[in-house]
Amino acid sequence: IIDPGLYSLNKSEIWWVSNQRSLPTSFKLFTGSAWTFLSRPFAEYCIIGYDNLPRTLLLYYTNFVSSPEGYFQTLICNSDEFKNTTVNHDLHYIAWDNPPKQHPKILGIRDYRKMVMSNRPFARKFKSNDPVLNRIDREILRRKRKLGSKPDLGPGPGARRLKSLLMRLLLRRNFVNRQC
Repeated sequence: IIDPGLYSLNKSEIWWVSNQRSLPTSFKLFTGSAWTFLSRPFAEYCIIGYDNLPRTLLLYYTNFVSSPEGYFQTLICNSDEFKNTTVNHDLHYIAWDNPPKQHPKILGIRDYRKMVMSNRPFARKFKSNDPVLNRIDREILRRKRKLGSKPDLGPGPGARRLKSLLMRLLLRRNFVNRQC
């Protein structure tokens, strides 16, 4: 594909090219969620790229429809220094149509129970000011809504749930078997 938005000031449709390029032989491709957490050392590696792999992959992923769903995963899993540091778990609750469309469903109050039962600390996609956001603030984050007041950012019950989830994910038997 070619995304004219990368080269032009005007927004226009993506150009689909019928010729397919061959798969690379110098690295293996990986995919995953576009929503990732990066450690500081890995982020520095992405920027500095002392072995040129970050730049090579950046060029390879140019003109992909959703390069964030492959760039970081491919980079970390092809790096000897970082490939054993991955936690292969999407921490987001995301609802998709069946069959899936290009974007996830917009979550609302009807999705609240499924979100909570999923035990995922993050969720997407919401409309701004949707009532479900107030319910999350009130029941999960235990925030009191006071117009103009500073938010209370101290750890609450959700922090304990997040810690418990991360501890389970990092148990050796789970962690090692779920890497690149």
